[in-house]
Amino acid sequence: MGCKGLSLMSGGLDSQLAIRVLQNAGAEVEAVCFATPFFDISAAKKAAAALGVKLHVVDFTDDEISLIENPPHGFGGAMNPCIDCHALMIRRAGELMGKLGYDFVATGEVQGQRPMSQNRQSLGVVEKCSGLKGRLVRPMSAKLLEPTVPELEGKLDREKLLDVSGRSRDRQIALAAEFGIVDYPSPAGGCKLTEEGFCRKLKDLKDHEGLGDRRLVELLVVGRRFRLPGGSSVILGRDRNENAVLRAERRGIRLAPVNVPGPTALVPELKAESDLDLAQELVCSYSRYDRLEGDIRMSVARGDGSPDERAVPRPYVRERFRSWQIV
Repeated sequence: MGCKGLSLMSGGLDSQLAIRVLQNAGAEVEAVCFATPFFDISAAKKAAAALGVKLHVVDFTDDEISLIENPPHGFGGAMNPCIDCHALMIRRAGELMGKLGYDFVATGEVQGQRPMSQNRQSLGVVEKCSGLKGRLVRPMSAKLLEPTVPELEGKLDREKLLDVSGRSRDRQIALAAEFGIVDYPSPAGGCKLTEEGFCRKLKDLKDHEGLGDRRLVELLVVGRRFRLPGGSSVILGRDRNENAVLRAERRGIRLAPVNVPGPTALVPELKAESDLDLAQELVCSYSRYDRLEGDIRMSVARGDGSPDERAVPRPYVRERFRSWQIV
């Protein structure tokens, strides 16, 4: 007995249980998670720390963008290329496995838990596309699947792997109590590519500027989005933190009210001068000017240049922009 493996870590209950099951079956386990703007890895970091396992963080943004551009197995209900995404993550984990000289890659997948991406056929497609046939262990449902190489070699005790299946989480919750796992998120997907509002922003960017500029992709998680008549996009901060992110940008045009509280806006690429006037009015319409006498003064900064200041005359009508709002 005794082998080493990398287990994919989302921070969810199944991914935490998979590590404990593997350890119980005689394996030394480290975790791996994949960083993109489309999902938050803080839960994975927290879970790995709680389990006391080393966590490898792999930048997956360019991979994910490529899959959004061309998903071989198509999308799920939104713009989520789940089958291809999961297979490519496993392939990347396999590359890391090879570099480290480890024996297998594992996931927390449960057969039948997700009808589209975790049925028996999809599990087989993922294994084939990942290029890890025989080296991909699914400890939660291993007894329902063909034995893997570490099991056949006697390095991983198959009798201590599980046969969990279906959508019920009763067994997982009981196992969590048994293993002392008390902190885990609800079983939501956690991927922004499954969220309708986020996908509207993503599709708008894909259709207009494209997904080639990584920074624009990363900014999809920030702010309200508007597409103005001249073709320019406006990102409007929703709170102090988002305003700070937009102020820190040094490309495009940054707008912020000077004499009243209000949002910061970023126009990544000005496609028509008329859009700049509209963007200023948009910022004003979301500002707190109810006690202001006179007009709002606006700071306008282009790229790395020094900002200039100008007055934006009233009225400021937020409803004017509703039809141009993406989300």
